[in-house]
Parts: sequence; C-alpha cells; structure tokens
Amino acid sequence: MIDSKLLEALAKLVDAIVWPALITFVVIRFSHQLKDFLQSLGDISLKVAGFEIGLSRKKEEATAALVAAGRSRHITTEEETRAAVSVVQEEVTPRVLRKAAHSRVLWVDDNPDNNQHERKSLGAIGVTFTIARSTDEALEQLKTTIFDAIISDMGRPPDQRAGYTLLEKLRSAGNKTPFIIYAGSNAPEHKAEALRRGAQGSTNRPSELFEYVVQALRNAA
Repeated sequence: MIDSKLLEALAKLVDAIVWPALITFVVIRFSHQLKDFLQSLGDISLKVAGFEIGLSRKKEEATAALVAAGRSRHITTEEETRAAVSVVQEEVTPRVLRKAAHSRVLWVDDNPDNNQHERKSLGAIGVTFTIARSTDEALEQLKTTIFDAIISDMGRPPDQRAGYTLLEKLRSAGNKTPFIIYAGSNAPEHKAEALRRGAQGSTNRPSELFEYVVQALRNAA
C-alpha cells in the first residue's frame, strides 16, 4: 500500500508542475480570446464610468433649470432651492433615466412659454413633450398618442377651471393617465380638490411638479 505521506508529496508535485504548465498552455492557446475578453472588461468599465458622468451631468442640468423655474415664478426662497436640489438627487436614478428616455408628457397651457424652465428640467433627464394650448387641442392629441403623464394649468379663456374640465372629460372616458395640475395656487384646499377629482397632484412649485412627474414615470408599466 502506498504510504499516505508519499501520496501527499505526489499531489504537491502535480500542483507544482501540472498547474503552471496548464496555465501556460491556456495563456498561449487562447491569448487572442483573453486579450479580447480583458479589453471588453475595460470597455464595460469605461461605459459604466461614462454613465455615471452622464447621470451627474443630467442631475446638474435638471437642478439648475428647476432653480431658474422657481425664480421665474418668483419662488426664490432658500427652502425651494434646497427642495430643487433634494428632489433631483433623490428621485433621479438609473431606472428613472431609462423610463424617462422613452416617455412623453402632454403639457396643456395657453402660455407654454411660461414653463420653459420646467420643461428643460424634465428634458434634462430625457422626457419629451407635446404642447397643447387648449382643452380641445389636448383631447385631439390624446386620440392618437398615449402619454405617460399630463400636466395642465387651471384657467384657459374662457374656462377658468379648464384644468378640471379636461380632467373630468378624461376620467369620464376611462382615461387614467396621471394628471397633474400646475397652476398659481398651492393652497391645501386646492390640492385636496385635485385629488378628489382624480388628479395625482396639484402644485405651483417646480420642485414638486418634477417629483410628481418622476413618480408617474416610475409607476408606469
């Protein structure tokens, strides 16, 4: 019977001779494949790094636009500025960017130039917009296009509650697209009424609007 110590010594000899030889053979035989594989790892790392850089840049652009939107609406408090920074940092994730890149929002406002900064903030993360200047125009757009969310002001001549008029028409027709009121009021009673009528929210703050839209995108199928 072979002594156990001899077997152990033979095993160590195999490890010392065979494995280095095998590794050398693999390196020589598959050198090109290994080179390509290692190169691909480098490419993946670069792509990941590039994505991180892109994410940071998108957040910076979205935050700057939100702050500008607050100023244009004369909401320039330190609290709103902090809110703009916070909502972008917390809400904008890789998953949200993937969703936003394929999203379209219908913005209904008879003065769309008043919301350029808000659209720029959401556009920075990939959201695209269709503009409608009236309730009728919005309803026509909705006949042919599925939107991920709808943003509407409240008063459009001659209807001072046009936002609710559009919302009621949509909900009566069974359209459940997330609907956000973006108007001049942020009063608690107006927020509560919007929720009762089937909207996802109502606000006059750019940072809160941004949050509502991102939440709608996140919850989309």
